[in-house]
Amino acid sequence: MRVCPPGPNTTPRTSTPSRRSKEISPLRIEEIRDKLPQGTQLEIWFQDEARIGQKNKITRRWARRGTRPSAPKDQRTQWAYIFGAICPYKGTAAGLVMPYCDSQAMSEHLKEISAQVEPGHHAVVLLDQAGWHISEALRTPANLTLLPLPSKAPELNPVENLWQFMRDNYLSNRIFQNYDDIVDHCCEAWNKVADQPWRIMSIGLRDWAHGY
Repeated sequence: MRVCPPGPNTTPRTSTPSRRSKEISPLRIEEIRDKLPQGTQLEIWFQDEARIGQKNKITRRWARRGTRPSAPKDQRTQWAYIFGAICPYKGTAAGLVMPYCDSQAMSEHLKEISAQVEPGHHAVVLLDQAGWHISEALRTPANLTLLPLPSKAPELNPVENLWQFMRDNYLSNRIFQNYDDIVDHCCEAWNKVADQPWRIMSIGLRDWAHGY
């Protein structure tokens, strides 16, 4: 899996579907399938972004009973964004670390997702309705179709759970010295997850999204 750090100016778990998940109707998936050449296989991907910065989170940590482990807290405000996407059925991931969250950065991430789609397949990318996800300036590769999730429903996007796992295990309770240090840790954390397809499947598989 490729993660691109630009300069400062790039047993599976399933869930019970909520009422909001029914808004991602199987008919919408079938409409996409019907427009594709016969025999084209669909891949279901999820996409999201996470901001990682010096004003970092403090999480629970293991310590000997009776001791008080240190949990450093920084007040500086440099940050970077992880653009992450996963295909839980295949256990694959596509990520970029970028300095900004905008349509240009999103277009670059869509190119990275496109490169991970198998030849002869077409990817349906489920994502929220952030402005840079629905912008007219967005450049979407031919082997991708973007399918917005219902508004105000982060529980439908398993990448949200992936961010929580990465923060709890790799990115919290630490001081980042500068922007490059943030990028290095983001890349390292994402690559660790991308190298564990079983982890992506365990966190990301959803019955309601992979039953089409």
